[in-house]
Amino acid sequence: MESFLEVKVPVPWGHISGKWWGSQDKQPILAIHGWQDNAGSFDTLAPLLSVHTPVLCIDLPGHGFSSHYPKGQFYYMWWDGLIVVRRIVKHYKWEKITILGHSLGGTIGFLYAATFPQDVEKLICIDIAGPSVRPVPYFVQQTPGIVDKFLIYEGLNEDTVPSYTHDEMMKLMLDAYKDSLTKESCEIMLRRGAVPIKSGDCNGKGESFRFSRDGRLKVGALGFLSMDMSLSYASKITCEVLNIKGKPGMKFDSPENYHIILDKIKETAKKLEFHEVEGSHFLHLNNPENVCPIIIKFINS
Repeated sequence: MESFLEVKVPVPWGHISGKWWGSQDKQPILAIHGWQDNAGSFDTLAPLLSVHTPVLCIDLPGHGFSSHYPKGQFYYMWWDGLIVVRRIVKHYKWEKITILGHSLGGTIGFLYAATFPQDVEKLICIDIAGPSVRPVPYFVQQTPGIVDKFLIYEGLNEDTVPSYTHDEMMKLMLDAYKDSLTKESCEIMLRRGAVPIKSGDCNGKGESFRFSRDGRLKVGALGFLSMDMSLSYASKITCEVLNIKGKPGMKFDSPENYHIILDKIKETAKKLEFHEVEGSHFLHLNNPENVCPIIIKFINS
């Protein structure tokens, strides 16, 4: 579990943190986590994969140990991730990359494979097919609330952000993810997801912590795509694609969109391989032994 190298990739506002599992002498798979998660979401899968191929699991901006954006800047998470991946590729001078993405990370991989199709050899998406699409009226209706919420979260700092004991954090996560995460998986995620607060004591209940992620990440919905946009991007993907869907996995607002996107990808991709695997949205973290063999076979094919 601990055979990884902690890395930092410099960016204009600070750094992107990551965990490099396996050999340093070979180009790794780039693993990208989900919304408000961190590189720890691959802590059970990456050690299994790294026996066969190295894996670099990154913390996206504002997540885990990566630098938060400067004050005043909004997180357009899908598009930010696209640019971050490009920065990392250029930093390491990689060619023909393989991307492994869970949830938001899968969307970022989708967009990268569509934007730079000549640079992607394989795309592996876990419990996501493409961007979470919304109808155009949704954007119009939600915009004012998103803007005001952003300004509220922007005003929080270490003195005003909510603090919790470790047990309270665990309960919050278990409740928020509604059985998608096991207690053991929550513990893993909190290794990069919680940081101690200088004041120390949490209202007399013991050591206090705050979530390491940037609170502004809660209001990223201005970056959603419409179905037309998603299908246009999907039509540009030419690499080999592996899609692993959890069963039941994540509950989508419009579940039919999952296969609509996959069908469009299939038209241009060199190969599209689809598997359903028993598990929650975090099937790769809770049950990596069910996911790893499928990925290894796909990589070696």
